[in-house]
Amino acid sequence: MVGGTRASRDKGASATVALALGALVALTLAGTLGFMITEGLRFVDALYMAVITLSTVGYQEVAPATVAGRVFTIGFIVVGVGTALYTVVVVAEYLIEGRLREAWGRRAMERSIQGLRGHVIVCGYGRLGRAVKERLEAERMDVVVVDPDPAIGQELEAEGCTYVTGSALEEPVLRQAGIADARAIVVATPSDPDNVFVALSARELNPGIAVHARGETAPGMRRLRLAGADQVISIHNVGGQRIANAILRPAVVDFIELASPAGGLPFDLEEVALAAGCSLDGEPLGSLETHQLNVSVVAITRDQEETQLMPGGDHVLRAGDRVVAVGARDHLARFAALAQARI
Repeated sequence: MVGGTRASRDKGASATVALALGALVALTLAGTLGFMITEGLRFVDALYMAVITLSTVGYQEVAPATVAGRVFTIGFIVVGVGTALYTVVVVAEYLIEGRLREAWGRRAMERSIQGLRGHVIVCGYGRLGRAVKERLEAERMDVVVVDPDPAIGQELEAEGCTYVTGSALEEPVLRQAGIADARAIVVATPSDPDNVFVALSARELNPGIAVHARGETAPGMRRLRLAGADQVISIHNVGGQRIANAILRPAVVDFIELASPAGGLPFDLEEVALAAGCSLDGEPLGSLETHQLNVSVVAITRDQEETQLMPGGDHVLRAGDRVVAVGARDHLARFAALAQARI
């Protein structure tokens, strides 16, 4: 809605400028024709008289003015000078306002990004970057998009999304995107060398950031892992596996898709991290029933240990555990709150 309003305003301002300039050109031609008729001047001399009259410069007349010429000049001054001044004002206002609006908008965007903490930076706004951004926004997560295409910036501004126009290969651009305070960065450009460079820069600027990178080739994916990427994804491999699983295990794929918030069902798969000193720290899984939580824990990951699938009720939870659970969304929300609340 904001983007539409601004587009309508810009379109109206452009139409006003075009109308004013058209009126000025028409008036100049009319004045030229009038001087040719009343004074018998050649076209160039008549055009000269029309221009110096409209501009109020007041150079010497080309020829002595006749009575008819003076009467025409008076009328031309009354009508023409006001129109010329109006045109100058409209054009100047259009140019100055556009520059100021652009500067104010850019400054407001910078302040908005500076206030973010724990956001996700998406580098490259192609089909993959767009899908990631939309999914994260659906989960109410703050996202900053980095892309060198100014047209994409205008699109994102119309959507109300924070963005930085520039190349993620440049450290100042990553700093402007708030990489020091970001929780994760998604490197989604179609170039393996660029993705490796961005992953290295991100790791240097924020050693604790989670780096999720797109890999196009096997060597590129290997180098991304060497560059410190936490997760390297080949969209071709993922797409192929998704199709194969839909053929081999259609019910499982349908369940996973329906369990997502976009699936419309009241249950979900969620990963919950246990904070130190939370009420669940040191308790067995079976104690979840005492909290009246109707969730099923399907996996637990602890530090560098191997992920435990379907742990039993006697498994003791520890701070730092990452617990994958399935259940009703309201119960999962309560589970996450207990995992973060300190005693």
